[in-house]
Amino acid sequence: MTESTARRRRGAALEQALLEAAWAEMSEHGYEYFSFDGVATRAGTSKAVVYRRWPGKPELARAAFRHVIGQDPITVPDTGNLRDDVIALLRQVNERRVGIATVLVAQLGDLYRSTGTSIEDLRTSLTTGQETAMETIVGRAVERGEVDPARLTRRIVQLPVDLFRHQLLMTAHAVPEADIVEIVDSIFLPAVTRSA
Repeated sequence: MTESTARRRRGAALEQALLEAAWAEMSEHGYEYFSFDGVATRAGTSKAVVYRRWPGKPELARAAFRHVIGQDPITVPDTGNLRDDVIALLRQVNERRVGIATVLVAQLGDLYRSTGTSIEDLRTSLTTGQETAMETIVGRAVERGEVDPARLTRRIVQLPVDLFRHQLLMTAHAVPEADIVEIVDSIFLPAVTRSA
């Protein structure tokens, strides 16, 4: 990228270039060796431009994470039944989040140690004040009469995603289809559906 091209970028276009450069730097070098110099060089701009937007590495790292997640948002399935909605949600996460999960585990350990945050803190920062996909899916299932509301707790509602996320983060590989079906059919549905 030429100096004149870098100067012409402003506003959202410049911020997008910086966040993409930051995510690429963290993915390649990890948080410990992630620097504003590296981000600026990769984005074809100056370090001062980066510092004007983010005061330090933790803020830039979180912003880059939010950016990369926002580039490919998960949509809440609405198939008309609980089982298919949950399976469709987990399949979608499987297709879109394996690479991000690998970076979160393998490359950002120093971020968690230096800031006292966790993967869960990063995830929560994206959804604060918003209904989760599982809350939406289960809420619809309650309205359809598929779910016994008396069985629901926050932990139970999030159970399929939590089990899925645990396996994804522990293996850094896509969760096999058979495991997705088992999570839904053998663990989640018996915990929430009405008895016959």
